[in-house]
Amino acid sequence: MISFVIKRLAVAIPTLLLLIILSFVLMHAAPGGPFTQEREIPPEVLANLNAKYGLDEPLWRQITTYVTSIVTEFDFGPSFVYKDRTVNEIIAQGFPITLTYGILSFLVAVTVGVTLGVVAAIRQNTWIDYFAVGIAIGAQVLPNFVMAPILVLVFTLWLGWLPGGGWQGPEYWILPVIALSTSFMASIARITRSSMLEVLTMNHIRTARAKGLPERRIILRHALKPAMLPVISYLGPAFVAMITGSVVVDVYFSTGGIGKAFVDAALNRDYAVMMGVTILLGALTILFNLIVDLAYAWIDPKIRY
Repeated sequence: MISFVIKRLAVAIPTLLLLIILSFVLMHAAPGGPFTQEREIPPEVLANLNAKYGLDEPLWRQITTYVTSIVTEFDFGPSFVYKDRTVNEIIAQGFPITLTYGILSFLVAVTVGVTLGVVAAIRQNTWIDYFAVGIAIGAQVLPNFVMAPILVLVFTLWLGWLPGGGWQGPEYWILPVIALSTSFMASIARITRSSMLEVLTMNHIRTARAKGLPERRIILRHALKPAMLPVISYLGPAFVAMITGSVVVDVYFSTGGIGKAFVDAALNRDYAVMMGVTILLGALTILFNLIVDLAYAWIDPKIRY
């Protein structure tokens, strides 16, 4: 297992390096620049700005300097738009908020989705099954960019129960978490139901029932664990998708998360902020895919060999 982790970490380094190179090339291939957005700048001023931020150097030298700064100092550089702020400060301010409601949304999606899927499989072709599947389908057709304004309209403007924006306390977490978790909850419920139905027809389940074991014990100890394999393979990318999908949540609920900073950086051609957030999300993707692989090996010992 340790050798497997070391190999995956060894693969992660060139993967992140390739991500940095591709991001640099794509950003510089687009027309325009961070200093040519609002009004025309005199050529002398533009040349001085490019020289200050190193944008007048060859692309390979910019990439080399950037990677060296990250490796040696973990410094993503200054923002090109916000002159008095660094990329590290922008990420440090917004990422904890995004991570907070991302984790909460993940826990809600997993808990509710797995519960609905298991109950629907156990009570197949009953009203409980139809009800659980109906909830999953209804949540699936309402992505977060549709769910978010509906939640604000109903619970903030009509009922006045919950605040529609901000990040000052737990009551501000409810609407963002619901908007971000519903579609993932639906996918988890559908995957859990289909996997559980398949596991319940296997020989070891029939053997356990023939021995007279209680149904509760059969479900929890013998059926649930193997049924979670396809669910776990979905959870790793799903968690990262909740972080990257927070753009809509940040816009609608004004949480101050990192998603809004990423959108503003893309619109303003703030190369440094875009690169910092891209590297962060890429590292998260690699990390959680590794965690998923380790969880696979823990659940199914055959995978270890």
